[in-house]
Amino acid sequence: MKEHEPVIKEIIRKGHYVGGHSDKHLLYAPWGNRQQSLVSADSLINDLRQNMAELAKFGIDISKVHYYLPPYEWYNLSNVGLVEAQGQVVINFTSGLRTAADYTTPDMKNYMSSQQLIDQLFTFEKENGLNGGIILIHPGTHPTRTDKLYLRLDEIIKELKKKGYSFDRL
Repeated sequence: MKEHEPVIKEIIRKGHYVGGHSDKHLLYAPWGNRQQSLVSADSLINDLRQNMAELAKFGIDISKVHYYLPPYEWYNLSNVGLVEAQGQVVINFTSGLRTAADYTTPDMKNYMSSQQLIDQLFTFEKENGLNGGIILIHPGTHPTRTDKLYLRLDEIIKELKKKGYSFDRL
């Protein structure tokens, strides 16, 4: 999307890893039955390829794009096989973290404020540690969510660094 272009270019300019996440943000499997697939093999592969084509438009060398986070972070083994056959490694956020719920809006039953998400992150860290963890925070959310977790990313990083964590790029 054109409105996101400046942010995307800044992310790339700063040398951050940019990988695939879907072109049309398809739901691969039903919420109630992960074993089923909602997309055909052709649809999934075409969507992945279109996503890579979009990344290439921003000057990203897609031969260096190896990690793919499926849309909605929801998929099954069949979906993984199709993605991996295209040369991608499927990744996901660390199970048990709730930071990915930063997409929720106050009108949703599962809404969690940014403070609740941060508190849960540090409770998880205290109980389980985060070495090797993947923390997913969406860089954009619905306008009705005025409590943007990504605006507190600096605070989260500083606190994790105080606890001795360092950050690696994929």
